[in-house]
Amino acid sequence: MKGIYKKISERRVWIGVTAVLLAVIVLLTFSPRVLAGEQEAETQRNFGLFYEVFRFIQENYVDEDKVESKRLIEGALKGLFDSLEDPHSAYLTAAEMRDLEDTTKGKFGGVGLIIVKIDRGVEVVSPIEDTPAYKAGVNAGDLIIAIEGESVLDLNINEVVKILRGEPGSEVTVTILRGKSLKFDVRIVRGIIEVPTVKRDMIPGRIAYLRITQFTPLTPEKTEEAIRFFKRNSYRSLIIDLRGNPGGDLYSVIDVADFFISRGSIVSTRSRIPSENQIFYASSKKTIVDSEIPIVVLINRGSASASEILAGALRDTERATLIGEKSYGKGSVQRVKKVGDAGFRLTMSRYYTPLGINIDKVGISPDKDVEEEKLSEAEESSFTRLIEGNWIKDFVTKHPQPSAKEIDTFINELEEQDIELRERLIRRMVRNEVNRTNNNPPVYDLDYDIVLQEAVNQLQSR
Repeated sequence: MKGIYKKISERRVWIGVTAVLLAVIVLLTFSPRVLAGEQEAETQRNFGLFYEVFRFIQENYVDEDKVESKRLIEGALKGLFDSLEDPHSAYLTAAEMRDLEDTTKGKFGGVGLIIVKIDRGVEVVSPIEDTPAYKAGVNAGDLIIAIEGESVLDLNINEVVKILRGEPGSEVTVTILRGKSLKFDVRIVRGIIEVPTVKRDMIPGRIAYLRITQFTPLTPEKTEEAIRFFKRNSYRSLIIDLRGNPGGDLYSVIDVADFFISRGSIVSTRSRIPSENQIFYASSKKTIVDSEIPIVVLINRGSASASEILAGALRDTERATLIGEKSYGKGSVQRVKKVGDAGFRLTMSRYYTPLGINIDKVGISPDKDVEEEKLSEAEESSFTRLIEGNWIKDFVTKHPQPSAKEIDTFINELEEQDIELRERLIRRMVRNEVNRTNNNPPVYDLDYDIVLQEAVNQLQSR
């Protein structure tokens, strides 16, 4: 009887293995190109090698509870995408697919960070504005080196996302490395993350200010509403702020670019698959911003993907001047495909600006570099003490709307504690903390935002 049960068990395993391998073969042959001849033979030999190793592991590995077919196949698929050495392509488990779908819908529980895995840890592409991470002071370019005291070096990007997401109201502590040596912990209380899109206001001098925080299907509609608002206020010039914008929907940014560009190419995509090669042209019928309106675009290291498409299109068509810092440099386009409950995200093409430039891993350089002065070693040490001591937050908690005299007194107290930071930087940190705790924060800050100041000066001098 024991032998009969063994044969039945082996038969079930073989049936399971065969079914899973067939699924893998179907998954890996979605490409429209059919491999032939020697290439096909080589592929079959490699599948045979995979099958042989898979079978040996399943029958011989010491811990039987770890050799279930689905577990092994998922591990193999993750390795398949890891071998591409592309941080934007990945196999997604059923749970990860659900998380991605939540993000696409624009609402989920988490901290509000756009991140990417690099060799030294997890880089913050951008904090989503008005989210817990943004309010906690996490910046674009920060490096997350640990979460809850555990290093992230051995985690993939999906594992990091899974840890950072969670029930609203729960806490998570991340260890940040800012610059070369500025290291500190940030405690973040998770919340409901609603992806924002457009903010707008008027700056004195009839300068329109349009901030696009992310490109979603709603962005073109919200941008059009903002432009109508500017027209009602008789605007003479326009600032488009793309700083910290991590990107988003390709078709959304194309529609937005069409509001400003009346003809020619907006962006093109190029792939090894002919059907993926596309050129998106502007249409004069969709243009709603007069060509006589001067435009300045603000970018920084947190401007990525779709925001770089808009900045590149406006620059290449000589429709706008770019001010700020070099952008992030994500010039690739991904597609998400669902397979059963799971799926994958795969880079299918790269995009090119109207002048045929791909900025992947390079970024877009502004016409004029404007950025905050770097901290000295002494200032970095003082900054760490200031953050870890929660002095700024405690001060604003006691003084939600601090007067000039209260801020002066606070700065003197910091000097007595040997905090060596420029007065302007401390005042801006206080202003930022007040804005983060304000239910209705101002859309822009002309007092301390030196990039915005430069944009205004340029427009006023024309």
